[in-house]
Amino acid sequence: MRLIAVDMDGTLVGPDGRVSARNLAAMKLAEAAGVRVVVATGRRHSYAMKVLRGLGLREEDALISSNGTVTRTIGAQLLERTLLPVETARWLCGHVEEFRDALVVTFDKVGADGQDVRGALVVEHLVELNASIGRWVVANEPYIECVVPIERALEGDAPIQMMLCGTVERMRRAEARLLEHPGVSAVGVTPLRRDEVRRLENIGLTRGGITPQERASVAEAALHRTEYPERDLSIVDILPAGCSKGSALLRLAETHGVKAEEILAIGDNWNDVSMLEVAGQAVLMGNAPADLKATAAERGWVMGRRHDEDGVAEVIEAVLNGLPVTR
Repeated sequence: MRLIAVDMDGTLVGPDGRVSARNLAAMKLAEAAGVRVVVATGRRHSYAMKVLRGLGLREEDALISSNGTVTRTIGAQLLERTLLPVETARWLCGHVEEFRDALVVTFDKVGADGQDVRGALVVEHLVELNASIGRWVVANEPYIECVVPIERALEGDAPIQMMLCGTVERMRRAEARLLEHPGVSAVGVTPLRRDEVRRLENIGLTRGGITPQERASVAEAALHRTEYPERDLSIVDILPAGCSKGSALLRLAETHGVKAEEILAIGDNWNDVSMLEVAGQAVLMGNAPADLKATAAERGWVMGRRHDEDGVAEVIEAVLNGLPVTR
């Protein structure tokens, strides 16, 4: 393996919100052995760095954030970014009218130091969000701006993503509502290539009779679901079409001359599926949702240990020692 891609929450990061000493040591051993280690997370760059800063990771190492819409180095140098068109974000706000109280719009407002500024996160309401992700709201208070109606925030820069948070049942309904529109495509089977993205109005397709392949080819936005059943929490990220951890990982690997079969990917949730699919070897953490474990078994992915058992370190140590990654 020449490149190892590791998810953060539920994978690299333990229940205490930290990277364990063993996981960190394994990552540094891999780098010392000439293997690139890439962190790929649903967190935006600034929020990911709250955990990664101070760990001694190399400044030039890549961090794929916001589920693949932005790639920066650990040192905050921008490598790639895809924006959600303002007109797409506007109709999405109306399309999810029932769920606006759970909506966050994210802008890539990152300074040279890698920190966000206020307005990087825009909401219309905070009551529902406080109920579902209260700790996140508190941690991100310096960057949150309340705008009513939320469309007013879309009069300037284009966002990088939108996010809905709530109970698993409510977010399943929100996801179904979003997918009623043929311009919205679910990610988690095969990441959409950018050259496959087409504007819906230029094709003129209607919802009736549209196939999954046609839906993907006209998509304006892509959904990524992350579920935590034990907390009855689900997050539905709405990204620009063509964006996923998998597609961002493949583009990054290509810049370094790394083939897909030379990639090892480690993740624990549905938003990791795209990178697990594109990697030559995929490892699903033992703390993954039960239905995702069933999918992993069908696809022959390796089942690793839990994130509170240093599952990432165990996998990397096996690779470095020339041992098969099996359980």
